[in-house]
Amino acid sequence: MASFSIEDFVGDGVLKELLPKLLEEGWDDVPTLKIMNSEDMDAINMTQHQKDALEIRTYLHDRALMQYGDKLETSRKCLPELLNLSTMELSSQFGMKRGHIARFTDRTNACADPLPKSYDLGPRKNTGTSTRKNSMAKSFGGSSTYNDRSLEESLAGFKIKDGYVYKGIVAAGPAEARACGCIQPPPVVDSVAPYAAIEHISVQRLTPVYKIGMEPLVKSKAPPMKASELWRDKPAVLLCIRRPGCIMCRAEAHQLYAKKPIFDALGIQLFAVLHEHIESEVKDFWPRYWGGVVILDRTMEFFKALGGGKLLKDKFLSGFLLNPRALANYKRAKALGIHQNFKGEGEIKGGLFIVGKGGSGIAYQFIERNFGDWAPVAETIEICARLQNQHQDQGDSSKSSQEYK
Repeated sequence: MASFSIEDFVGDGVLKELLPKLLEEGWDDVPTLKIMNSEDMDAINMTQHQKDALEIRTYLHDRALMQYGDKLETSRKCLPELLNLSTMELSSQFGMKRGHIARFTDRTNACADPLPKSYDLGPRKNTGTSTRKNSMAKSFGGSSTYNDRSLEESLAGFKIKDGYVYKGIVAAGPAEARACGCIQPPPVVDSVAPYAAIEHISVQRLTPVYKIGMEPLVKSKAPPMKASELWRDKPAVLLCIRRPGCIMCRAEAHQLYAKKPIFDALGIQLFAVLHEHIESEVKDFWPRYWGGVVILDRTMEFFKALGGGKLLKDKFLSGFLLNPRALANYKRAKALGIHQNFKGEGEIKGGLFIVGKGGSGIAYQFIERNFGDWAPVAETIEICARLQNQHQDQGDSSKSSQEYK
């Protein structure tokens, strides 16, 4: 799958000379750079060749075809012209393989989910990072229709496409008996973890948020910190990863981080949580599959909280080879062109938390019942949007009360 390293994204073409300007104007990571529109490009005086190159590379990144970026860019053809080339021309001129040609010419089949239509970011004229973030946030403001309902009430009847109904704010994929009913799936908790189970966890920061020109990893060892410091000022999404070399874990991380501009606009931080530290694995994982902060939970307390106080574990044979849902999850991830390895512990299951600002508590919890279950990205975004709206409503109420004093 295409890397979130911005150096990999721009390649050796005409966009490379723009890197200092992009950094200055706040277009400093791949997900944000990919949402530039024509007004944004004009604001930093991009040439037509550079605009065409960005459009081509964005299209290729969505389809995990970045290896053709430099060749397509040097042709000086725009994306519509390239898409109209024949199979023979794409093969002879750019060395595209047959399967890659099919992926390139299929305009509807992107490896990364597009931004939801309800979250149109609109034009963003930039004079710096703060302006970019402020204008993105405004495009989200006042768009929700859920202000009159509590978070739990609005989620009580939430359904995913296969018909499973989430109960409250705890979610997990459907369970199926395995091996013709001989093996029962492990149970999962039905109630959200208490906030006290996570606020005092000792964590260590392994990586910062990735931006242009940043050192590959934090050189100095970061001291341990209390987990509540992570969401002291802003709500946070914490993706608890079973194993960073796992193909399904990498796919989930990549799909979630691809929506970074939305989370930025909503004022939500993104964290990936590991339960073991293998330095080579962190380097392979960040920033290729995840460009956000990576933290280490040595005591596995986040993972225990997902399981109601104990680790959720499953065996490779019963939990994967004899589990149709896990096999389907594997095929879904493999179709995205992701590489994998088998380093590290892989039986401890992960999940996802959405934690409110300060001590307001856990807003949402997803449990990886089957290996490779993903928290639905659209649902994660929706809950984060509701958190923002609740925060805005509380701020407006506080402001109104002060005005009448």
